[in-house]
Amino acid sequence: MKKFLSVLMAAAMLISVLALAGCGADPEPAPAEDDTTTEPAAVTTVTEGKLTMSTNAQFPPYEMVADDGSFEGIDVEVAGAIAEKLGLELVVDDMDFDGALLAAQNGKSDMVMAGVTVNPDRQAVMDFTDTYANGVQVVIVKEGSDVTLDNMGEKMIGTQRGTTGFIYCSDTPENGGFGEDHVTAYDDGATAVQALVNGQVDCVVIDNAPAQEYVKANPGLTILETEFANEDYAIGVKKGNTELLDAINNALKELIEDGTVQSIIDKYIPAEAAE
Repeated sequence: MKKFLSVLMAAAMLISVLALAGCGADPEPAPAEDDTTTEPAAVTTVTEGKLTMSTNAQFPPYEMVADDGSFEGIDVEVAGAIAEKLGLELVVDDMDFDGALLAAQNGKSDMVMAGVTVNPDRQAVMDFTDTYANGVQVVIVKEGSDVTLDNMGEKMIGTQRGTTGFIYCSDTPENGGFGEDHVTAYDDGATAVQALVNGQVDCVVIDNAPAQEYVKANPGLTILETEFANEDYAIGVKKGNTELLDAINNALKELIEDGTVQSIIDKYIPAEAAE
């Protein structure tokens, strides 16, 4: 009897050990599938959830006011694509060109896009992204005008205030300019061109893309064949704001690589018009 009980107890212990071993051998839960979706980079902006772009919407086809009062153009669409990449809503703040630069410089806007050319003076007070478009400075004159690149120093030149066209032209002759006495600066390109139409200036120095638009809208004007200068455009942000600069630059890089930026440029400046 004792031997029988011992066998029963041994069998019971063996069953318990096997049961415990079975519990410990359960396979681990399968790992969850890897979610490869990349969330937009979190950045601090002037207004939470928004990306504020300061600009001067008198610079077609880069920025302009549409018939319904909204803003459109190359810079506006590129900025909208950047904002979408960052999970933000684009806000366009229209002002004069100098004000647009200062707004970004002082942190009143997140960035400035207004056909902005990078130069040493601007680099001293702002940080800039990589280049996203090329700009050519040209000279608008009246048809039949005797103005040439060689005699511009004898003429009155109209420009948009604060632009590189103004900077180049108003510089001293020793530095390749024509002197401040030969330059009149206006708040925007449209006003400068109107001054040319009215005979207040002899020519206007401005970027080629808006120049083409102004000439189309004003019969009797033409553009000199020789380029005045060749430049690259970039986006400016407050100096030292590397978090925002890197976020915008990364988004811009993706948009350039996937062809989005070029498709936007082609939409407003067809290849045949750029030749």
